[in-house]
Amino acid sequence: MWLNSYNSELFKLRKRPAVWVVFGVWLALMLVFTYVFPYLGYRAAPGSATGRALLTNVLPQQLAGQAITGYPVWGGALIVVLGALALGSEYGWGTMRTMLSNRPSRMTVYTTQMAALFTSLAALVVIAFLCSALASELISVSTKGAFAGVALGSVAKSIGAGWLILCMWCTFGSALGIALRGTALSVGLGLIWVLVVENVLRAVASIIAPIGTIEKGLPGVNAGSLVAGLGGATAKTSGDGVAAIVGGSQALAVLVLFLVVFGVSGGSLLIRRDVH
Repeated sequence: MWLNSYNSELFKLRKRPAVWVVFGVWLALMLVFTYVFPYLGYRAAPGSATGRALLTNVLPQQLAGQAITGYPVWGGALIVVLGALALGSEYGWGTMRTMLSNRPSRMTVYTTQMAALFTSLAALVVIAFLCSALASELISVSTKGAFAGVALGSVAKSIGAGWLILCMWCTFGSALGIALRGTALSVGLGLIWVLVVENVLRAVASIIAPIGTIEKGLPGVNAGSLVAGLGGATAKTSGDGVAAIVGGSQALAVLVLFLVVFGVSGGSLLIRRDVH
């Protein structure tokens, strides 16, 4: 029963145009922000120190860190939208009531939906790394470099970290979709949190001491710190949310904790609450 429900959820995701749009936009932005823009910056001033630094970041040797620099903020924001759409739209269409009135239990419905989302995100991350590897190799060749190998162990760690970050944000969006029983408000609140609230708190953390303490527990900050620990940033702060605010071990633990909290919260609401 569980496997049949899981396959059905995967089928639903494959057939939803919104999922393909989100994934396509996500991949396009990933390539543009992490490879195209830095390369254009290098071409604008190839002899400067800044230009050389931009080029170094996008070469194959830096794949493990560079490929996931967009995951904490804008990448996470799009995946919040995916989670809210996947679960929240079931209420808007009235299909949640239909699913729960059939044989699968509420727990089965919820766990298979989340498992299908996590599987889709795993495929997205792997495809993104393949695209990143191709982009970095092309940049290396275009700058008169040679095809270079990458450290597979570091890349595997980065793939796992990127998948964890996206799953955490997806579960956040899913919990909002269930709590608010729809997509519009859950998408709006999710984007406000990722793109506005966390950025504001980061901006004032160095000025107001209590905010600095709160900052270290935010999901986006810990996602950025995890990426920084894998080589995604060399400075204390950066505009894409990648910053070594906390240590890598703490960041990993906090992200897992948020994943569990968001997942349990969404599941508890779905299981205990009337869907009408």
